[in-house]
Amino acid sequence: MKSFSRLCMVFLVFYLFPVVTQSQETIPANISIECDGVILKGKFYVAGGEGIFPTIILLQGFPGNEADVLDIGKKLSEAGLNALTFNFSGTYQSQGEYSWQNSQKNIKSAYNFINQSENIRKYKIDTTFIYLGGYSMGGGMALTYAANHPEIKAVFSVAGADPGEFMIEYSRNADTRKLIDEVYARLRAPKGPVRFAKGGTPKEMAELNIIELNPTFHLRKCAHLLAQKDILLIGGWDDYFGSVENAVIDDFILPLYRALQNEKAQNVTIVAFQDNHSFRNSREDIAHVIIEWIKTTPERE
Repeated sequence: MKSFSRLCMVFLVFYLFPVVTQSQETIPANISIECDGVILKGKFYVAGGEGIFPTIILLQGFPGNEADVLDIGKKLSEAGLNALTFNFSGTYQSQGEYSWQNSQKNIKSAYNFINQSENIRKYKIDTTFIYLGGYSMGGGMALTYAANHPEIKAVFSVAGADPGEFMIEYSRNADTRKLIDEVYARLRAPKGPVRFAKGGTPKEMAELNIIELNPTFHLRKCAHLLAQKDILLIGGWDDYFGSVENAVIDDFILPLYRALQNEKAQNVTIVAFQDNHSFRNSREDIAHVIIEWIKTTPERE
């Protein structure tokens, strides 16, 4: 377990502070999404051309940033796909407070935004083709939401964590717990970009037994709820927690893939790149994989 504490430091640097990048060529529209009386701030990358277009809800990591997600939104719009991304409640300029439960409500509100008649017209949305995906923590939140919503047919995760496995390690390893608590303390407003809800920090989630309250946060254990969906899992071979024995792809992505296989999932694709959690060297390739996956999902064929 001591090795996990050492390796967790590197993981959290990337997991909690995804790289902020935004193309100077593609200028997204600023959007506001209402969620239970609070306003979420986001961006909408509009597909070019005439007609209506599939739309991807692209979830940020934690705490995310106020721009694009690994340049994926820009690339999707250039390929004739709409992409919506937003800051979870309680982060950056989004109102409200942050928690995993609130993040799930935020995703629902993003779906409502896409299905509002004025937005359908304004952003040329084909509501028959809506896709959900996310990066890092956003990948875990996307898969959790999909597990709870049978209407979600296609979902992708880039370097996504399994929130349940994360909490298990937090609860059983004192060194890991101390490290994570320190990081979350630095993120807390006003010095940091996050305003936590009561019960929104790992310490409070452990006390509440968050996985018992919502078992679908434990992705590996709810593979049966995801097995009928079209799923794309993307990882990095060098996305280490801190040692070659402990990597995101080994501890989160491959175990979920195996669990889905055990549930006889027929439409699961897994792709890995020789890169770390920031994916600095493979962002165009990641966007290409996502675009091709969307074009070939059963719903589009």
